[in-house]
Formats: sequence, structure tokens, C-alpha cells
Amino acid sequence: MVEIEVYARGLRAPDRLLGLDLELGAIPGLRYKVDALHDIIFLESDDPAISLEEIGSIFRKLDLEARFVGQTHSIAQSQTATQVIGP
Repeated sequence: MVEIEVYARGLRAPDRLLGLDLELGAIPGLRYKVDALHDIIFLESDDPAISLEEIGSIFRKLDLEARFVGQTHSIAQSQTATQVIGP
């Protein structure tokens, strides 16, 4: 499971919330919760292949600048990014 926290100024605008709901609802296995008072969205995905690039493109499409909060080193930067090889 992958957890991502994103700050996006202006997220609380009704048209952007609706657009975000449409975009994120189309991704299978993705759950999210919006903190509209603070312009933060908490994302949780069952798909470990989800990338910051993919999430960021959704926010750019809605004219929002996504700022990822916390550690994101374990999330692939793109589908072609190198992955950690376990023991």
C-alpha cells in the first residue's frame, strides 16, 4: 500500500474539488480524503506502481500545483524509475 499526502493551494474551490473527484475516482484501488480547510489531500493506493508523476499530472490538469508532503523516496518518480531490490 502506498500513502501520499499532497498540499495544493486552491484545492478547496468547488470546481477543482469536483474535477479532482472525477480524475481520482477513475483510478482503480485509489482512495482519498480531502482536508479542504488546509488544501491537503490524503491518497492511499493498493497499486505500488502509482507514481508521483501520475498524481502530479492530475493536479496540473486542474491548474493546481501539487506539493508532496513527507517522505516520497519509496514511491516511484516515474514508471521507468529504478526500484529497490530486496534481500
